[in-house]
Amino acid sequence: MRRTKKRLAEDFAALLTQTHAEIKKSMEEDNPAIAMGLLEQCQDGAVKLGNMIESEEGEGAPTVTILEDYCESVYQLYEILRTDLPTDPVSAYENLCGSLSLIQKSIQNDIKISKEAVFLPYKASMWDSLESVWEAAREDPDWDVYVIPIPYYDRAPDGSFREMHYEGDQYPDQVPVTRYDTFDFSAHMPDMIFIHNPYDDLNYVTSVHPFFYSKNLKKYTEKLVYIPYFILNDPDPRNTTAAENIRHFCDVPGVYNADQVIVQSENMRQVYVDILTEKTGEDTRPYWEKKILGLGSPKYDKVATTRESDLTIPEQWKDILYRPDGSRKKVILYNTSVGALLEKDEQMLEKIENVFHIFKSRQEDVALLWRPHPLIKATISSMRPRLWEKYQKLADRYRADGWGIYDDSADLDRAIALCDAYYGDGSSLVQLCQKAGKPVMIQDAEILEAAEDD
Repeated sequence: MRRTKKRLAEDFAALLTQTHAEIKKSMEEDNPAIAMGLLEQCQDGAVKLGNMIESEEGEGAPTVTILEDYCESVYQLYEILRTDLPTDPVSAYENLCGSLSLIQKSIQNDIKISKEAVFLPYKASMWDSLESVWEAAREDPDWDVYVIPIPYYDRAPDGSFREMHYEGDQYPDQVPVTRYDTFDFSAHMPDMIFIHNPYDDLNYVTSVHPFFYSKNLKKYTEKLVYIPYFILNDPDPRNTTAAENIRHFCDVPGVYNADQVIVQSENMRQVYVDILTEKTGEDTRPYWEKKILGLGSPKYDKVATTRESDLTIPEQWKDILYRPDGSRKKVILYNTSVGALLEKDEQMLEKIENVFHIFKSRQEDVALLWRPHPLIKATISSMRPRLWEKYQKLADRYRADGWGIYDDSADLDRAIALCDAYYGDGSSLVQLCQKAGKPVMIQDAEILEAAEDD
């Protein structure tokens, strides 16, 4: 039974104690009508409580049987008062209290508290930032666990909401998904809620549905936990420049509103604590030190446990990955980021086109797996519409040519497990590939190379 419902049961038992005293008082004052009315209330309440417990604990719950015995005692006293038979108020009171004591002990000892955890991912490709925590919670028999993908919106330049997206159908088969519009948060009041989007209304490119802003979710749980969806270069807390680069990841609503924040390392934890203490005052340092935990990122867990032999490879990829004799080509994971496109503009498009030209000339030996950042469309189309049109034409031509793989799926870890090396922009993918032991090379938009056939 959930903690909130067990509390209701305990509160009702406490209320019965007061009601029994009023029944005794009414009998002593020779006012049976009032006593009978109070007994009816006890009976009705006990029946409702028994129904609630049975729905939560199942048929044969010990507390329900004890409540039935209590209801029989209440009925017998009611009949005595109704027929005006003599009875001792003290004895009647002690009999009711004795039955009630058995109910209270049964509620305490026979009803076990089950806890409830809710995971609220929004983009399916970011599920790996919560997955290992979900797996641990799912294995614990004391926890009821829900995965509730939440809708998000593209935002127009004026901040208004545009297209809504819902990716609940893109999660792995072993992840049971609950629709966000079928889950009553006020009725459930989960013990813990996990989020990986910290921005609330401050992201100018996308926004989760406002109900799922961290400032609102706090109303529905005792513990809101924020785990970043990204991995950053692990900082040296003594390096002020490195710390400064992380500042905008710390100063977000999700960090302030969460009851617990879990970051990728102890170094990252120290930087978070220092930055947040600087912003809110030195006297708040103990608060942040308790709130920020450097327990590691679930993204690392996912990379460590994903093996190429376990992957499901799309059929259309196989002709690109394997030679006619069945031997496997080297696979290069090519990642392009939002930041690089915004910073380098059309120069970045020229670089991407150059990369395609190089790898197309080497397609007999090397397979290119291009995985653009999942927020490129929402960001570039909103902030640089002309750039987006040119980028889209480039991407469409790459897909149509068919010599390389275009991967916009939610399965980031498949790409990491499949590749032999990483090439592309700096991003959290770099740290994940390094963690997986894959060589990494960062591209330079200002350097264009000649293909072998040029």
